[in-house]
Amino acid sequence: MTEKQMTEKQKEEQARWGAMLSYLTPLRGGVTAPQGFKASGVKAEIRYSNRRDLALIYSETPAAAAALYTRNRVQAAPIAVTREHLQKGGRLRAAVINAGVANAGTGAQGVEDARQMARWTAEFLKIAPEEVAVASTGVIGMRLPMEKIRRGIYEAVQALSEDGGGDAARAIMTTDTRPKEAAVSFEWGGRTVTLGAMAKGAGMMHPNLATMLVFVTTDAAVEDAFLPAALTAAADRSVNMLSIDGDTSTNDMVLIMANGQAGNPLITADSGGERFLRALEYLLVKLTREMARDGEGATRLIEVEVVNAASESDARLAARTIVSSSLVKTAVHGRDPNWGRVLAALGYSGAEFDPEKVDIYFGKVCVAAGGCEQPFSEEEVRELLGEDEVRITVDLHAGTARAFAWGCDLSPDYVHINASYRS
Repeated sequence: MTEKQMTEKQKEEQARWGAMLSYLTPLRGGVTAPQGFKASGVKAEIRYSNRRDLALIYSETPAAAAALYTRNRVQAAPIAVTREHLQKGGRLRAAVINAGVANAGTGAQGVEDARQMARWTAEFLKIAPEEVAVASTGVIGMRLPMEKIRRGIYEAVQALSEDGGGDAARAIMTTDTRPKEAAVSFEWGGRTVTLGAMAKGAGMMHPNLATMLVFVTTDAAVEDAFLPAALTAAADRSVNMLSIDGDTSTNDMVLIMANGQAGNPLITADSGGERFLRALEYLLVKLTREMARDGEGATRLIEVEVVNAASESDARLAARTIVSSSLVKTAVHGRDPNWGRVLAALGYSGAEFDPEKVDIYFGKVCVAAGGCEQPFSEEEVRELLGEDEVRITVDLHAGTARAFAWGCDLSPDYVHINASYRS
């Protein structure tokens, strides 16, 4: 493809990911795209009577696993159980997830219920309970309807399929308006390595994993010590740079399972690690953008890029503070080119910079230079702020580091959705 044939979107992708796009192949599908994984999603009627609400992911062979959890001090029972299981052996065969009821704020009984979910899954799959991860999402403070859960898990086991990834992605949704899946592959050591993922998340989202559940599967053989390091690094540049409304959930989890069925040479930090990390980051950024686009009540995706920061830490602080600002979000919703709100958010972000050197762009239009207003066409910028994707770029002129953050506009529909969430 020549430069003239490339769309603006493709040019942006090329500029962002560079040489990585030359070896990475985006695929259709999600968690069942890699070899050796099956999934399903069924209607257990946990809280919803007309939709799938229980999902199951299954690996035919034991998989190395790692997870990241919410940083909220209040943590749901499934978090405790999954952490406990991973600490015991670091290997998983399955993940069982329910939507509708969060099993948070449920005390010791909630923990026992989460353990029972693992035991039932293990019983029906004929594996060990410690090989099962558990996750829940939904209303806080409600007990799980355990008989419905048991029946749902049994049905999910019977329904497991290599084509079941889409059903699983739909079954973990709460206020999401659409399922979120992605998959990619690359060559390593003469073998094709594939990563697939599904995610849910639309509200109660703020950097600290946001209110999300993300499940990544891969048929790569990955060193145990490198897998959690890669997941942390990729999450810090993707899911931890997402903010919808400033609230951090009790149930957030990002889980990866690597079963090695691709037959590739072992990926370590020094051998294939950089390629695997970038592929994982690419996958998680795709899902992060989809979660931001599907934010509760959202009409526009907002992408903030901070460039030429003194450090990546400063760039990340600045970008996620700007995208988290309610005033920035409402300005975008109202198509108001109020660049002062961006500058103000930048000022309290904690990032190091000189306010008199800051340039701000809405789309490709410079609206402020050296911390002061630049002449610009209000009509042109209002049109840019009305597009499906709104891009805000901030140049700190303080170094060479950069970072991206994602969010959405804040609309009256957000209030409507959350004012009646339990109804």
